[in-house]
Amino acid sequence: MKNIIIEFPKITPLEQQSIELVERKGIGHPDSICDGLAESVSRALSKEYLRRFGKILHHNTDQVELVGGEANSVFGGGEVIRPIYILLSGRATTYVGNERIPVGTIAIRTAREYLKDNLKNLDVNSDVILDQRIGQGSADLRDVFGREGVPKSNDTSFGVGFAPLSTTEKLVLETERYIGKLDLKEVGEDVKVMGVRNGDNIILTIADAMVSGYIPDIDHYKSIINDLYEKINDFVVKLTDKPVKIDINAADDYKKKSVYLTVTGTSAEHGDDGSVGRGNRANGLITPYRPMSVEASAGKNPVNHVGKIYNLLSKDIAEEIAKEGCEEVCVRMMSQIGSPINKPLIASVQIIGDKGLESKAREIVDYKLENITDITKRCVEGKLDVF
Repeated sequence: MKNIIIEFPKITPLEQQSIELVERKGIGHPDSICDGLAESVSRALSKEYLRRFGKILHHNTDQVELVGGEANSVFGGGEVIRPIYILLSGRATTYVGNERIPVGTIAIRTAREYLKDNLKNLDVNSDVILDQRIGQGSADLRDVFGREGVPKSNDTSFGVGFAPLSTTEKLVLETERYIGKLDLKEVGEDVKVMGVRNGDNIILTIADAMVSGYIPDIDHYKSIINDLYEKINDFVVKLTDKPVKIDINAADDYKKKSVYLTVTGTSAEHGDDGSVGRGNRANGLITPYRPMSVEASAGKNPVNHVGKIYNLLSKDIAEEIAKEGCEEVCVRMMSQIGSPINKPLIASVQIIGDKGLESKAREIVDYKLENITDITKRCVEGKLDVF
């Protein structure tokens, strides 16, 4: 394809640069809650459309807003005083001929199931108000969506992916995931990990919403924080030989007994708001020292919304090229509304490495574009992380 451009710019790889900042918001962060709900609703609608009609119909459920509630968390207990309010919004196909699809019912049911499965200390019947205002999609976009052949892009947009992850990026991503798998009931799901590398020195600043009902006093809180520190420290030394400093809940004041306690394990219970697309990018990270797209991938339809598909595909392509041995690769793809999604207006690949990789890189891009609908399948099956 002539619009695949392979370049070998003289750029200093990130690992060799002096400073690096990386962030990840865990699954219980208000922004990540919105991303998770948006994607789960899109997946549920896609499956329902496939069941009824044999194909996925037009929808975008990437408008989810979370308004923080109010809670009184105290050692050994506490209560939610004002529930979290969540609005599910966006657009979807609600009618096919005379047949009505219960989009709102599916959305609310799916959202309840998602919250129950992912926030184990949140009572979905009393701690949350779920509302939905999903409307019928735009007629012109439904027309683009329904055209025969290879899906046609529903927007002029771009996606970005890079590989491999730097040491700091791996640390931030894997540390948050590790915390989420720990068998510590006191540890909530609202975890944020911020990594900064200055030269070879790395600092991980970790905020974790601790669950008050399992923590009877300040001494127990301190013991859990110490236990968490030891586990994380043992984990990160297996990932890097660089010096890593770990700070957990850095705003805690033990003397005043002012610590990060929550009733539900998420800061959404006491005023922290959330919105789709304000958190992790499609690779699970926020990386200000890397090229990024500001498009939210979560909740966008997986058939022809290039704001989702090109971010996921660019990441896929970059990872495949990186396996060939280059130091660093960045892929940027731009669509043009109405054009087949497998024919981007431009596919730009920048490689730091051996110029002999050009033909292999082009081969990978061609192959991935030819099989672009695989992204759709993997999204519907829940096999792709999008935030």
